[in-house]
Amino acid sequence: MDRLHRSSLRNGRHGARTGAALLAMAIAISAHAADVRRDVGGASNSHAATQEQPSMWMTVGTQRFAVALEDNPTARALQQLLPITLDMEELNGNEKHATLPRSLPARSARPGTIRAGDVLLYGDNTLVVFYETFTSSYSYTRIGRIESSAGLASALGSGKQRVTFTVR
Repeated sequence: MDRLHRSSLRNGRHGARTGAALLAMAIAISAHAADVRRDVGGASNSHAATQEQPSMWMTVGTQRFAVALEDNPTARALQQLLPITLDMEELNGNEKHATLPRSLPARSARPGTIRAGDVLLYGDNTLVVFYETFTSSYSYTRIGRIESSAGLASALGSGKQRVTFTVR
């Protein structure tokens, strides 16, 4: 065999080994990235579908509303109080609020726009249910959101309202 042919054979084998090594490395990196996504909560759809979002019921008179809860310490602490019935006062024609029997962990932020159906914590012990959408500069800790706020404003009506929160 001449030198040129032997050299190209060596380089060909070396190129194939390099390609195989790069492919193996790419597979390992991809597997590691999937593990990292799973560890930080960015799991695949099949994994997310097996996890249930925490929730509760909010009952006003004879109407019941499903509330999807946030995955945070505030929502978990509220769940520990359930079932609970509160006499909720009217405020500003857009919300009902009541003082809870104990403080909850709070991490407030300014939401900017509050939407009908938002369930928020004001301070560390005031539960607020909003039935109108509006802009606000106040700070709240997000607890959850009523899944379908249709009929919420009429159910809550004006004035004080007795509202029961239970495990769903």
